[in-house]
Amino acid sequence: MGDLKQHSLIKAQERLRDQVGHALRAALIAGELRPGSVYSAPGLAAELGVSATPVREAMLDLAREGLVEPVRNKGFRITEVSERDLDQFTELRTMIEVPTIGRITKIATAEQLEALRPIAEEIVSSAREHNLIGYLEADRRFHLSLLALAGNDRLVETVGDLRKRSRLYGLTGLDEAGKLVSSAEEHIELLDLMIGGDAEAAQECMLRHLGHVRSLWAQGRDEPVGRVPGGLGSGLQ
Repeated sequence: MGDLKQHSLIKAQERLRDQVGHALRAALIAGELRPGSVYSAPGLAAELGVSATPVREAMLDLAREGLVEPVRNKGFRITEVSERDLDQFTELRTMIEVPTIGRITKIATAEQLEALRPIAEEIVSSAREHNLIGYLEADRRFHLSLLALAGNDRLVETVGDLRKRSRLYGLTGLDEAGKLVSSAEEHIELLDLMIGGDAEAAQECMLRHLGHVRSLWAQGRDEPVGRVPGGLGSGLQ
């Protein structure tokens, strides 16, 4: 029985580590954690309301993804992403996602695609309600779930990694300016085209959407950074 309790404790610790990692990623993408700045695990832990251990573990996970880098005796520095990096990430996503969307349009059933509509609508409602964390999470789930219909786990994994590395800075400023809603609505447009079986138009929509996202990156880097409603801790459950 003691072994089982220990196993349960380990699982609980792993879940907390994952939750902390999720909250930190959301803060990174939203611009709450500034590129080039150094943050300590105890400081972040205090804001998240957890111990420093899961924060250190989550930051090591982020370091392996290239999102942060350890700074000896200080903590972790948020890595900076150049315009060249963002252009290359967008190029890679375009090469992968646009033709894949065309292929999925031809092979996926209407029922499979329609099942993603609630997530697409969640993206739009989150953008309209200025729920940034909800917007980011729903957007991630929609794109990766849609690509999963191609049946290639490695493709989904690769795009997921590219999404993590290509962070949207200044999301708060863009949200306040009402610039996220139109991008959010493109998810419903894409889904309607795919359900209608128009592979060419779906590819064009996906290409336009990725270009729209890239332009938001450019605008976001020029916007003053605000704080995500609810703070870092809003990513923990």
